[in-house]
Amino acid sequence: MATKPGILTDWPWTPLGRFKYVILAPWAIHSTYSFIIKDKSERSLSLFLIFPFLLWRMLHNQIWISLSRYWTAKGKNSIIDKSIEFEQVDRESNWDDQILFNGALFYLASKTLTQAENLPLWRTDGVIMTILLHSGPVEFLYYWLHRALHHHYLYSRYHSHHHSSIATEPITSVIHPFAEHIAYSALFSIPMLTAILTDSASIASIAGYLTYIDFMNNMGHCNHELIPKWLFSIFPPLKYLMYTPSFHSLHHTQFRTNYSLFMPLYDYLYGTMDKSTDELYEISHKREAELPDVVHLTHLTTPESIYQLRLGFASLASKPYTSKWYFSLIWPVTLWSMMLNWLYGRTFIVERYHFNKLRLQSWVIPKYRIQYFLQYQNETINSLIEEAILEAEERRAKVLSLGLLNQAKELNRYGALYVERHPKLNVKVVDGSSLAVAVLLNSIPRGTTQVVLRGKLTKVAYALAFNLCQRGIKVVTIIEDEFLKLNKSFNTNSESNLVFSASFSPKIWLVGDGLDKEEQLKAPKGTLFIPFSQFPPKKLRKDCYYHSSPAMVTPRSLENLHSCENWLPRRVMSAWRIAGIVHALEGWNEHECGYTMSNIEKVWQASLQHGFQPLLFPTESKY
Repeated sequence: MATKPGILTDWPWTPLGRFKYVILAPWAIHSTYSFIIKDKSERSLSLFLIFPFLLWRMLHNQIWISLSRYWTAKGKNSIIDKSIEFEQVDRESNWDDQILFNGALFYLASKTLTQAENLPLWRTDGVIMTILLHSGPVEFLYYWLHRALHHHYLYSRYHSHHHSSIATEPITSVIHPFAEHIAYSALFSIPMLTAILTDSASIASIAGYLTYIDFMNNMGHCNHELIPKWLFSIFPPLKYLMYTPSFHSLHHTQFRTNYSLFMPLYDYLYGTMDKSTDELYEISHKREAELPDVVHLTHLTTPESIYQLRLGFASLASKPYTSKWYFSLIWPVTLWSMMLNWLYGRTFIVERYHFNKLRLQSWVIPKYRIQYFLQYQNETINSLIEEAILEAEERRAKVLSLGLLNQAKELNRYGALYVERHPKLNVKVVDGSSLAVAVLLNSIPRGTTQVVLRGKLTKVAYALAFNLCQRGIKVVTIIEDEFLKLNKSFNTNSESNLVFSASFSPKIWLVGDGLDKEEQLKAPKGTLFIPFSQFPPKKLRKDCYYHSSPAMVTPRSLENLHSCENWLPRRVMSAWRIAGIVHALEGWNEHECGYTMSNIEKVWQASLQHGFQPLLFPTESKY
């Protein structure tokens, strides 16, 4: 929002929320119906293609968003190394409003301008006219409009909204108040309307022109210098005709320079060219990919979880994961992403952030949760994890945390397999079990005397049960096989607090994978379910409470965190992920994987000292 919002700041359909797309529905349905029903001689191909073209523009923008975020995560050729926060993601979540606005204008023009009804696919004179009109009047008028928007009156009421983003993303290019978009639409309509009114317009000239605008806008705001040096070497005058991402990036940091749209010519002519433009271009090209201190290794959960990644839909990634109804409508995209993961088959980086001079990165293994339960996938998954560990070693990382990958004893013995294969590893492999247990112990309400433990027994479950029994808290198991396994693992007198019982009376349940619906329904009213696995149980009971999986709130000094970790709230990280960060901060020189576990109290206190805080829920006040 601008500092002093002026009139026509909000879009007219803002109150509609996600239902804003219905404004185009009547036109889209009518144009499609007419194209199908009418005779071939009466059909308007240009009218019919408006809706598919709007979809193409959305796809084009989304491709730029994903590519830009991938480049930014790697760090190579990055221009501005400033953090993006949730506030910016929220502010830029309405980037598709300008596409809806343009769509409405296209439909109105096709109905009111007879010359726009049946445009041909191609006309050379119209294409040439569009190029000339953009290079001349549009670029010139935009330059002076942009300078006017930086006058304090208009800047405070309108343009400051756009400049709220210092570290830009492609979609930053279209984040303006509604009034500004009216002005821009009028400006960009000059070539299109002129071509239409002179009967030289074509589908190619209009679609190509708007795609060019989208492409240049996205490129200029992608915060990644991708224009090669050789391009300017073979044709030096090009620097007056085409801007670079670093050129426009300076406008967002210096504010009073580099006003041009896509052609820097007018900044050269009127003396507003930033003197450091060439220097920043060279520096950006020399910037290498960032070497991480800590790598968090994770994997995809469901086929739709690809959209939850930072590289996916920005607005979805900034909120806890929930399945959306429209996922079923984009199943071809989901299927395509699954095939790409299967064919590509390599670990990829998704985000980069900083904390107390530590450089942190998250890498994704291109496998889904269900594949970890398929025995024939074990070798492939282990190879991918091992390759990631060796790559982290090559990049001189201090710690690699296994994240979601540490739960399967059968897969790699909680990570011990890799340490045994590579005994001279400098990077420390951390499964985070000690901090997960610490978080769970501190999530159990004070005064609790007995708990139910139910779910697949993992390293965390064994350690949790053992520590609870040592503290004098009775651990009730309702499955005999789980009781026998736990009892066998205890080598002290603590087993006296381990009980096998068919009673479901305790109101504190520690649950993991394998808790079934019937068992959950047998829990007494008011039960607090605390998951010890990374995947929380389904919330089947409205009369019970559900705690988060082991996690903590991150300090505000952790920068560039603007996506949620699966279903966790904003600025909350899983204990397994935090454990790797704390391990690096403390400089501990041992692995935490296999059947070894760090001192639980020491890890807990270290986490608190570094600013991580327990994740409290409103229901906890009841206990």
